[in-house]
Amino acid sequence: MQTVVDPKTRLLQRIEDKTATVGVVGMGYVGLPFAVEKAKVGYRVVGIDRSARRVEMINRGQNYIGDVRDEELSDLVARGLIRATTGFEVVPELDVVVIAVPTPLTKNLVPDLQYVEGVTAEIAKYLRPGQLVSLESTTYPGTTEEIMLPLLEQSGLKLNQDFFLAHSPERVDPGNARYTTKNTNKVVGGVGPESLEVAVAFYSKTIDHVVPVSSAKAAELVKVFENTFRAVNIALVNELTLLCDRMDLNVWEVLDAAFTKPFGIMPFYPGPGVGGHCIPLDPHYLEWKAKEYNFNTHFINLAGEINRKMPEFTVDKAARVLSQHGKPLHGAKVVLLGMAYKANLDDYRESPAIEVYKLLQKRGAEVVFHDSWTPHIEEHGLVADSVELTDELLQSADLVIITTNHSNVDYARVVALSKAVLDTRYATRGLKADHVVLL
Repeated sequence: MQTVVDPKTRLLQRIEDKTATVGVVGMGYVGLPFAVEKAKVGYRVVGIDRSARRVEMINRGQNYIGDVRDEELSDLVARGLIRATTGFEVVPELDVVVIAVPTPLTKNLVPDLQYVEGVTAEIAKYLRPGQLVSLESTTYPGTTEEIMLPLLEQSGLKLNQDFFLAHSPERVDPGNARYTTKNTNKVVGGVGPESLEVAVAFYSKTIDHVVPVSSAKAAELVKVFENTFRAVNIALVNELTLLCDRMDLNVWEVLDAAFTKPFGIMPFYPGPGVGGHCIPLDPHYLEWKAKEYNFNTHFINLAGEINRKMPEFTVDKAARVLSQHGKPLHGAKVVLLGMAYKANLDDYRESPAIEVYKLLQKRGAEVVFHDSWTPHIEEHGLVADSVELTDELLQSADLVIITTNHSNVDYARVVALSKAVLDTRYATRGLKADHVVLL
């Protein structure tokens, strides 16, 4: 008589012996590094992405993400451990499906879950017994259970009997050489204890340390709190920057001195605004969800308000610097140094430099940018290409604004050749010049 193995036991066995096939939906900054880590320990991975260009590059073994080593991806593709496709017809082949798609906001700062919902609906068409679905996209507490679960159950399969569902928020810090997908602690929450057991088993095969929590909802809140913590503290130093500007104090001197205290404080720094895929967006997910409970998130609201003011403050200060040199902002030639949202990275998603660029244009300035990391920008209505940082460009500019402190820029040369410099990142630390103004 043949023994019938239940879906959970069979899935756990396939995870344990690494015969499970893993699908990753969304092969971007989160998905591709995760796919590589899974393949490196022996799982076969299928990437699903709507971009035919990304799919073609993966299948050729060509890398496009800075946190992935070119030779690792090409080797894994050559060995048949990673492949990619644009369609969901492969879902029945998969034992685990990890979702890492964007979760943007609308113009009114309302969560936009169209990608999560669309992907989940596609998976539901092909869902079979013995599969784990795990959402890694950052979202408000309740998304996995309230949005995804009903869609998946349209397949006719039952949660924790036929299939399993979890949330394990990504913790990717692009460009961070110390903390990678593998050695960054991984929070995991299941929709029910059976789903938690399966998800913990899956992630434990790749990640050094897995942190189980009581529910998917708790895991979702963990991630939005982490980024809200950063947003609030950045807003605090940005507000201090606004005050120091009024008081004619150097905010960087104040912060440097404050951060010498060995306890009770941690470094956060000001800038022309906040950027990236997390801090400008994620706190608003929590802010929006809180309204369902008739709760106002005052700190989050205020932090967002302050951080959104910084590009405008940067442009106002640029106008003051130009005025001191006898030049109006309207008609001035302004060079922005850096369009990525942080140093030494090619990621310009939600970069404050984009808003600074557009505000300068709106006020009549002639604006160009230089950024060897991001030679072409196409975001929020701005389409522009980087220009070469020549001596002639620096000498002819009325103002140079350092908006991203990339380490491959010779700031001593910039200071020496420029008429006026507004440094929003303290990239000119140690360079003494009367025509350099700090944010």
